[in-house]
Amino acid sequence: MEQPASNDRALSLDEAVSVAIALQQAEQWAAADDVYRRILEVAPDHADALHFSGVLAHQLGRSDDGAVLIERSLELEPERADWYSNLGIVQQSRLRLDEATAAYRRAIELDPSHANAHSNLGVVLRAKGELAEAEAAYRAAIRIDPEHSDAYHNLGVLLNAQKRPREAALCFSKVITLRPKDREARRLLALAHCNLGEVEKAEEIFREWLEDDPDDPIARHMLAACSGRNVPPRASDAFIERTFDSFAASFDSKLAKLSYRAPALVTEMLKGSGISPAKSLDVLDAGCGTGLCGSFVAPYARRLVGVDLSERMLDQARERDVYDELLKCELTAYLAGCDETFDVIVSADTLVYFGALDAVVGAAANALRSGGRLIFTVEELVGAEQEAGYSLGTSGRYRHAHDYLQAVLTGAALRPEIVSAELRLEAGEPVAGLVVQGTKRDTG
Repeated sequence: MEQPASNDRALSLDEAVSVAIALQQAEQWAAADDVYRRILEVAPDHADALHFSGVLAHQLGRSDDGAVLIERSLELEPERADWYSNLGIVQQSRLRLDEATAAYRRAIELDPSHANAHSNLGVVLRAKGELAEAEAAYRAAIRIDPEHSDAYHNLGVLLNAQKRPREAALCFSKVITLRPKDREARRLLALAHCNLGEVEKAEEIFREWLEDDPDDPIARHMLAACSGRNVPPRASDAFIERTFDSFAASFDSKLAKLSYRAPALVTEMLKGSGISPAKSLDVLDAGCGTGLCGSFVAPYARRLVGVDLSERMLDQARERDVYDELLKCELTAYLAGCDETFDVIVSADTLVYFGALDAVVGAAANALRSGGRLIFTVEELVGAEQEAGYSLGTSGRYRHAHDYLQAVLTGAALRPEIVSAELRLEAGEPVAGLVVQGTKRDTG
């Protein structure tokens, strides 16, 4: 390894690792990756270089490679608690939950005061459904470090899912004390107050948030959802972008896939229409997100286009390599410019961010060829609110009534078919939804 030309002293391997770590911490990842590569060419068993190059591989989205490198480093130095904790993070991202659990437990065995390992262990245990053990892990992290904001946040999420909103509110309040501008903690604290029937307190949180940041789209949308006042006909583009950009890479988004049925439900509706998966159709995945639905419908598509507002979601969709084209744009505007372009338009859990559906469904009908199909999912609106057709819930998502959907489809000259379904699990409870198909009249 060599220093820049101004200093002709050769770097030692340990000094070179220090340089690589500094580059990594400064997010100069390509440069750091190059330094680690050069070190390992010279010293393939350099434990520090193996370990931190593994961490870097994970940061660069190569978590499988990262796990291999970190495991090799631990074979060389098996007493490093931090390194086991890092291995747990990588295995967690790969949804290797048992391996992540074992890594975190080994870190704690080596260093019982490792607060991060306790907190992260709790996250994995919650994902595995071991809720009492998860709560104990979070509380252990807090005992070790009373200012561990992530542990308070994670504990609050767990308590809220267990319908213990009062305790959850205390956790989120602590997070806000430690991180006053934490958007997600503010949102969750407000929702905990909503669950307690303390709507005025929830509104106050969102108003204070807007005083700090008058243009924040999440605060504005959630205040409307909470108060029922100034409810927009659909979520703003800014709300969608900020929400899903932040969600795209999170562990919870990966876990959600385990109980998320909307893409499969959409595909079942398509399959039930008698269409064979013969790669013969032009298909649009409207609100494609990370590409989950695209993977399901790809066997039907000779051409598959995905549209979404979140660039980070689109980045993940690209990695699936099933789309012929991916576009960042607003859905209704895109559809309005597609005159009889598609045989099938699918949309899994996207129209939950639209209240009034006339414009988007009308635009979709315009974009369908004769005999084409629009298939989508929404959350179901039941009870006294049905007459309004749709309602914005405190989750920030809209729910739609069966009769309203039928009227919208009929108004767009689409033949409606609507079936009930459970879309996913939320706080351990199934979310009631509707799978909707509108078929354009065959003019041939």
